[in-house]
Amino acid sequence: MAKPLPLPVWDRRAQKLVNEFMDDHPSTYESRPRRSLTQILESHPLYDWALAAYQNTRRSTKAIEPFIRKHNIDMSEFEPIISYRSFAQFFDRRFRPGVRTFPEAAGEMGAFAEARYFAWERLDPAQQFPVKGHSLSAAHILGTAERARPFLGGPILLARLAPVDYHHVHYPDAGRTLDEDRLGRRLWTVNWRALLNKPDILFTNERSVNILATENFGRMGFVEIGAMSVGRIVQIHPVDDPYRRGDEKSVFRFGASAIAVFGEPGAWRPCDDVLARTREGTETLLRLGETVAVAA
Repeated sequence: MAKPLPLPVWDRRAQKLVNEFMDDHPSTYESRPRRSLTQILESHPLYDWALAAYQNTRRSTKAIEPFIRKHNIDMSEFEPIISYRSFAQFFDRRFRPGVRTFPEAAGEMGAFAEARYFAWERLDPAQQFPVKGHSLSAAHILGTAERARPFLGGPILLARLAPVDYHHVHYPDAGRTLDEDRLGRRLWTVNWRALLNKPDILFTNERSVNILATENFGRMGFVEIGAMSVGRIVQIHPVDDPYRRGDEKSVFRFGASAIAVFGEPGAWRPCDDVLARTREGTETLLRLGETVAVAA
């Protein structure tokens, strides 16, 4: 049977292990989504649209204060707003300038999202834990074998955002966008226990695919993946315009979500602590801009 289960997460800043579980969002932690009637319903785009409509109403504001208190969100880190018009507007909150910064060293890659990270130097197709290798197929996630070819044998980052997180995504380095695409339709939960039981989640969920040419880390396959209750991935930065390190790229509208990033072989390497925790089956919580990888 399906059973929501907590996820072990190593908080790099606090240097401690926590078991993450938001009991007001239990379906986010479904271990067997195919066997969950709730997950089957909530993965459908119609549910996402209906929930989005409610979260944009005045009535939804009554959930904001209890949510802040329950999850100990430090609102001093965010741009002040006198009164939120909806829960959706609160969910879209932005950090105050200077609260998060990206590395000044050219060879250090800053975390592109405030999220929990897995990392691999290269993917073993026979990998079974903490995520099946099939789940991270570049060809399936990026949409075509041709698009995936430059990244075969290269490093991979998989970031998972929880409902409590800042849901804006930023560019890890300066550069330009070479290619873009929109793929997928469903919105299954993206936690790793679910990926073990339904390996096709990352290439059936709605996703925004971008091929980035960066100054310090080569070409990157950058894929924002919608998840339960967050099918709206909005590109903020015009894709035809160059971008600088740390510029806002996109935003997820309400819910949980994920980002998969593929690198060229030998271009960069994920940080040792994230690699080590991944081998243990534990995600590493990184704040926006904290170093997640280094140039080779």
